[in-house]
Amino acid sequence: MTLHDRSRYGRYAGGPDPLAPPVDLAEALDAVAEDVMDGYSPRHALQEFLRRGGRNRDGLDNLARRVQERRKDLLSRHRLDGTLDAVRKLLDTAVLEERKQLARDAMMDNTDRAIREMQLQNLPPSTAAAVNELASYDWQSGTAREAYERIRDLLGREVLDQRFAGMKQALENATDEDRKTVSDMLRDLNGLLGRHRRGEDTAADFQEFMAKHGQHFPENPQSVEELVDALAKRSAAAQRLLQSMSPEQREELMRLSAQAFGSAGLMDQLNELDGNLQALRPGEDWNGSETFDGQEGLGLGDGTGVLQDLAELDGLSEQLSQSYNGSRLDDLDLDALSRQLGPDAAVSARTLAEIERAMEDGGYLRRGPDGDLRLSPQAMRRLGKSLLQDTARQLSGRQGQRDTRLAGAAGEQTGSSRPWEFGDAEPWDVTRTMTNAIQRTMSDGGNPARELRLTPEDIEVAETEARTQAAVVLLVDVSFSMAAEGRWVPMKRTALALHHLVSTRFRGDRLQLVTFGRYAQSMDIGELTSLPALREQGTNLHHGLLLAARFFRRHPSMQHVLLVVTDGEPTAHLLPDGDSWFNWPPDTETIRVTVAELDRLGRSGVQATFFRLGDDPGLERFVQRMARRIEARVVAPDVGGLGAAVVGEYLRAHVRSSYSDTDWAL
Repeated sequence: MTLHDRSRYGRYAGGPDPLAPPVDLAEALDAVAEDVMDGYSPRHALQEFLRRGGRNRDGLDNLARRVQERRKDLLSRHRLDGTLDAVRKLLDTAVLEERKQLARDAMMDNTDRAIREMQLQNLPPSTAAAVNELASYDWQSGTAREAYERIRDLLGREVLDQRFAGMKQALENATDEDRKTVSDMLRDLNGLLGRHRRGEDTAADFQEFMAKHGQHFPENPQSVEELVDALAKRSAAAQRLLQSMSPEQREELMRLSAQAFGSAGLMDQLNELDGNLQALRPGEDWNGSETFDGQEGLGLGDGTGVLQDLAELDGLSEQLSQSYNGSRLDDLDLDALSRQLGPDAAVSARTLAEIERAMEDGGYLRRGPDGDLRLSPQAMRRLGKSLLQDTARQLSGRQGQRDTRLAGAAGEQTGSSRPWEFGDAEPWDVTRTMTNAIQRTMSDGGNPARELRLTPEDIEVAETEARTQAAVVLLVDVSFSMAAEGRWVPMKRTALALHHLVSTRFRGDRLQLVTFGRYAQSMDIGELTSLPALREQGTNLHHGLLLAARFFRRHPSMQHVLLVVTDGEPTAHLLPDGDSWFNWPPDTETIRVTVAELDRLGRSGVQATFFRLGDDPGLERFVQRMARRIEARVVAPDVGGLGAAVVGEYLRAHVRSSYSDTDWAL
């Protein structure tokens, strides 16, 4: 026997596929971070992304919509009198064929013929009553007798199919021996369930039952509990099917069921089974009902299957809502989702669950000292890198400007290297670059001696030290107007991009983030990113400049760079006792102390740039006057270009401090 003969391959069923590629979190992280910067909690932001989904992936809301559409389709397409219709058609066929036979049989006694014709003519309008009345009728037509016997066979297969899916097809053209086998199975099943109710069964009892009757249970249960679960769901759906019928339909079917296989004992066994299952699983929905208004008739077995589908759809709807305590996407029944909506829906749900798991377990969200979830430093770095790349693309698109995007101010090499990124101007580390190319070629199965090609991923550049280190303060306005005018998130994106640039490419620099509203406050990037929109009025640039001056004093040997982002004139200043004085329109004392503090910074040699947002004439006059006092620059970007403007000015200030004016002009 070869190894191939002994091997068996199939779908991996042991949980998440260990060989599957890791889920791409870039889109999810960007979306979560955007909502966090807009004021949502990380948990809420993650839930919103999972509900919306991605560019090429259904979210929970869309999956829930498809579930409801599927449910509505089942109810609007079907009706529940399929078995009654089938029985009525067979009965009509039997009566018609019998009348034909009576008319053809010239040898029959006329009195006997008249009695038979009268009996057929006066059958009760109720289908069940007519079937019962003809139970002892001596059929003269073989075709009629066969049609009538098919009624009993159909009813038997339908009532069994209600409890055991697939039994209708399995028992088609069944013999008396086949029916006896089913009867024996029901007897043994009720015996097993009865012992289980009393706590008297053993594992051996279950194994013995499955060895004898396992062919009737395609679900392949592995224990008596799994067997009960499968049977109870089906049996409860059968009860809901009956409850969904009209009283007349229900009465007809109950009376017809006594004719199943021509044996009243079958219904006794099935009623005993229903009783056992209801006692073992009282939590199932045994009394519910649905309203069907379609045109496609359903038999008892198929109708029970539809009721099971409806119950499964209701369960999926609850799972997709994620509205219960402790809900997680791992709770989703992917097999049920695939059955109801198709494999694509299960793939979308599985990917969403992997994203949720990776975001929470992969280090992108962590709990802060207050217990709330926050974006982790790892997530901040990843987001900052993405924002900086966007900023680089904006800078590279500017016309007539030297491309200083991310190159840094070249100086002495540090001895370290790093992967090349678009816009880098540092020299290549040839040794590391060639080593990367060789290793990649060999891992791809190639021979570096015969063919060696470089890709951008192979390139590494030598890191350099900037000649002059800078102490940078980014002052950002957090007054109410910033949020009201749609500038809140762009402000945060700008701060995050600048923070990432300084922390990864200009490590010798020091960056301080300062927010100023009614008061000013120094913040780390995590605090600023999660800062909710403030509703109090006040633009206390004076307090912000005081904090900037304190930061600059701690770094006397560095070049001082001040970047101020604001959309309004100063309307508040700090009093000697620490309180904030607010007034609108701007008070003359507020303007005086703000200008005085700016003058002190100007005399210390600070390089300042004001970023004016909006078209307020008063703000425009104010920043222009402030800029002239200390030879600062004024930039008026649109809100979408704020990040590129701030990063560009930071690089410009850095390059000016590192090179001569002649160097800059080159």
